[in-house]
Amino acid sequence: MIPLALDPNSVNVAVAGNGALALRRLQALRRAGAAGALLYADAPSDVLADTAGAQLRAGLPDDAALSALNVLWIVDVAPEAAQELAAAARRLRVLVNVEDVPALCDFHSVAEIRRGDLLLTVSTNGAAPGLAGTIRRNLEHCFPPEWAERVREVADLRQGWRREGLPMAEAARRIEAMADERCWLNCPQPS
Repeated sequence: MIPLALDPNSVNVAVAGNGALALRRLQALRRAGAAGALLYADAPSDVLADTAGAQLRAGLPDDAALSALNVLWIVDVAPEAAQELAAAARRLRVLVNVEDVPALCDFHSVAEIRRGDLLLTVSTNGAAPGLAGTIRRNLEHCFPPEWAERVREVADLRQGWRREGLPMAEAARRIEAMADERCWLNCPQPS
C-alpha cells in the first residue's frame, strides 16, 4: 500500500450505504474536512439522513453519479450489490473501498488520530483493523489534544524563520530541540 493524505477540497468523495457504519464513515469524512461528501443511500436511518442533509442522494450511485467521483466508500450494502457497485466504480476509474472486504478494495481506511493539523495514522494493510484500532487508542495517550496547539506554535515559528531566510535544516534542528526541551515526546502511560 502507498500511504496518501488527500485534500478533501481537491477530490469528490462519497459514501454508499445505510446504517451505523455508513454514518461513522460519513462523520469521519466530515471531520477530515470533506463537508461536501455525498451519501448515497436507498434506506438511510433517520440519523444518517439528518447527518447527510443536502448531500443525501436517494439510492446507490449509477454510472453518471460514479463518473463524478474520485473516491467511494461502500458500507452497509448487501454483498452482491457492493460487488457490482465496486466493479462499476473501478470501470469508471473511481477508487473504492468496500468495508471489511479487502479483495474489493483499492485502498484501506486507516485508524486515525486528529489533533488540529496533526494527523497520525495506523494501518495493517486491511489485515487486522482491530489491531490498528488498539494501536490508535494507545497513541491517543501519547498525543493528547494539546498537540493541536503545539503544531500551531511550531507552524508560526517556521513561518517566521522562513521570512528570515533560516535554512530548513536549522529550522528542523530548532524544532527537534524545542520538542526535546519541552519533553513533548515522552509518552504518558494510559490510566
